[in-house]
Amino acid sequence: MSKSTPKSGIPLNPLAFIRKYDELWHRMLFLLGALVVYRLGSHIPVPGMNPIRLAQFFDGSQNTFLGMFNMFSGGALERMSIMALGIMPYISASIVVQMMSAVIPSLDALKKEGESGRRILNKYTRQGTLALAFVQAVGMSAGLVAGGLTLSSGLTFMIPAVTSLVAGAMFLMWLGEQITERGIGNGISMLIFASIVSSAPGMIAGAFSQDMNLMVVLIFALLGLAVTAGIVYIERAQRRVPVNYAQKQQEGRKVYAQQQSHLPLKLNMAGVIPAIFASSLLMLPASLGQWAGSSTNPTTLQNIMQNISLILQPGSPLYLLLFGVLIIFFCYFYTALMFNPGEVAENLKRSGAYIPGIRPGQQTKRYLDFVLNRLTFIGAMYMAIICLMPMVIQTSFGVPFQLGGASLLIMVVVLMDFIAQVQAHLMTHQYHDQTLIQSK
Repeated sequence: MSKSTPKSGIPLNPLAFIRKYDELWHRMLFLLGALVVYRLGSHIPVPGMNPIRLAQFFDGSQNTFLGMFNMFSGGALERMSIMALGIMPYISASIVVQMMSAVIPSLDALKKEGESGRRILNKYTRQGTLALAFVQAVGMSAGLVAGGLTLSSGLTFMIPAVTSLVAGAMFLMWLGEQITERGIGNGISMLIFASIVSSAPGMIAGAFSQDMNLMVVLIFALLGLAVTAGIVYIERAQRRVPVNYAQKQQEGRKVYAQQQSHLPLKLNMAGVIPAIFASSLLMLPASLGQWAGSSTNPTTLQNIMQNISLILQPGSPLYLLLFGVLIIFFCYFYTALMFNPGEVAENLKRSGAYIPGIRPGQQTKRYLDFVLNRLTFIGAMYMAIICLMPMVIQTSFGVPFQLGGASLLIMVVVLMDFIAQVQAHLMTHQYHDQTLIQSK
């Protein structure tokens, strides 16, 4: 081993690192390039917008749902760029497809068919994304015209605006899929992470421009560090269910000793998906209501939608209640999709494995279901507290930015997943090198 290579096997020389980990290096470059394209696209405006009226409108919408939606779009909504819809249509379509696959037998059968079934479900998700993006683009464009935020009206604005918004949403869906396949990490999560990170500096600077008490700022900084440490601890926590393998006799009288292993069950098996799903579902009706309320002569339907947006403002009691309920629901729902106790129990039985003190088959299934329900309850309570507690504190102290618990949770979990995948690539290369050395 050369002098420039430490005991870990990772070269200290950058050029040697690039040559040794060529695949990882190309994946990281692709991820960086995709995020740069995404940030550049978020600055391309929709044709026909009035920038002065748009800036005036968003100056009074910082602490509303539009402010939160703007944060998740990385400022694309405030600039009314072609990517103003963000990846919310794709997330909403994914929610619908996953929920329908749990209740429709034909979709559930597709989910069990492996790669071919997954491709068909992805096709349904893309079609749903296109439909939702079109509906949201029409509603947003109509709200912009009604609010006097455009330079023209009628079809001369609606056709190019709707086309641009739908094309931007579909491009983001494609870009996210490409990041997942050719980059590192989950593509949609990485796009959301980039949006939140790009919006965070402006929000923090805006908070300091409000002449906040230095003690309050220090308390929030310490609270943020404590919450981050808690997220890292909980996300790494596991419940290890012991699993024993029966003795095997092969080759005449040769008996293999009983092997012991464990089944790792994460405390938060759903990851960051419940927070994203709950936020997207609450944003949709309130955002449409906000746009409808911008009209100078609102109709009865627009008045109803505006009242809904006022009731569902971040920090309101109804919002906190619905947000918490949706987080808990999606924690149980997504965990049930990710982990099937009956299937795991059947696989253990086929491989001759058993949980000590639990009989194989139905008793193993009931035991795993019992353990999973307890873990999911703890994980759901943890996620609800993380997402709601900062919002309650922000409302009480009047903090003028939306970097709440859900945003912090998304950033930390996505960053942890990114680091884990990078480490997996590094370990794969080291294992390959060790295999080559032993073969020689």
